Amino acid sequence: MTDKEMILDFLKKNNGVIETKQFAERGIDNKVFRRLALEGKIERISKGIYIDAEQMVDDYFIMQYRCKKGIFSHETALFIHDLCDRSPLKLMMTIPTGYNTRLLKLNDHYQFFYMKKEFHEIGKMNVLSPYGHTIAVYDKERTICDCLKKKDKLDNDIVLTAVREYMRDPERDFIKLQSYADIFKISSLVHQYMEVLA
Repeated sequence: MTDKEMILDFLKKNNGVIETKQFAERGIDNKVFRRLALEGKIERISKGIYIDAEQMVDDYFIMQYRCKKGIFSHETALFIHDLCDRSPLKLMMTIPTGYNTRLLKLNDHYQFFYMKKEFHEIGKMNVLSPYGHTIAVYDKERTICDCLKKKDKLDNDIVLTAVREYMRDPERDFIKLQSYADIFKISSLVHQYMEVLA
């Protein structure tokens, strides 16, 4: 198997994403990746990361790939859970306090929220992105709590619509919502919204 064939074979097995560092250890030169890119077989999306040129670009998966500890949250999580129908202008993620990612500099595309490590994974679940890749997102109850807590930094109409949609959702879990509200010390705020929109 040639170096090119090995890379393309790995690409198929790895959801259409490849990192050059995975092949540097095997002695495969970056020139092979550049040649494949020139041939239109792969596409460079950031330093050392290429995707299958024939696949649709999955921004959710790429962001998750580049920020492995990030969990999709706030308006992005609302969209993933069908609690709002407006596609997010920026992809929003929550990362543990102190975690650093190069994506922080790209603040016209991404918005990050910090959370203490002990609370970071509460409500985390895996779902499929619109393109069929596995991504991490907060569940609906955690997302509602996060949006109410940060409502001043979000689009108020989106938050109100999302809470209304959640109230109508037959799969809503008020007990879980209440337990998260207690953890994040926003019980009265959650009650207030639930009463007004009930």
